[in-house]
Amino acid sequence: MKDLFFAGGPVFMGFLSIIMIGMVVWNIIYFVRNYFNEGSDEKSLRKIGYGKSIGLFALIIGILGQLMGMYDAFSFIESTSGVTPALVYSGIKVSMITTLYGLFIYLLSLILWFIASNLLEKKLA
Repeated sequence: MKDLFFAGGPVFMGFLSIIMIGMVVWNIIYFVRNYFNEGSDEKSLRKIGYGKSIGLFALIIGILGQLMGMYDAFSFIESTSGVTPALVYSGIKVSMITTLYGLFIYLLSLILWFIASNLLEKKLA
């Protein structure tokens, strides 16, 4: 797992990890604050939905990381002669790591949002 983190690029993977931690903390804080507070309303449910937006932002950052990685790979291919298909495929494989990590964070945000919103809606009903 650590190898994938560094292969994906520590800058983008680190930034995505910070976004993931922020998203989880956001969901926990607003879920606990609204679940144990008697004054919960629709505005509370909307704030839980912001965690979904944070996850979507992580997905977009992951795609941006992939595009920048592919740009670097294509620049290298352009300047080098005799590039094998295996080298091209390995470059594409490495560039997909950030997108997969961003997708994982987005899916995690959707799962957390689904659980939190259902529990809060049951409490409000």
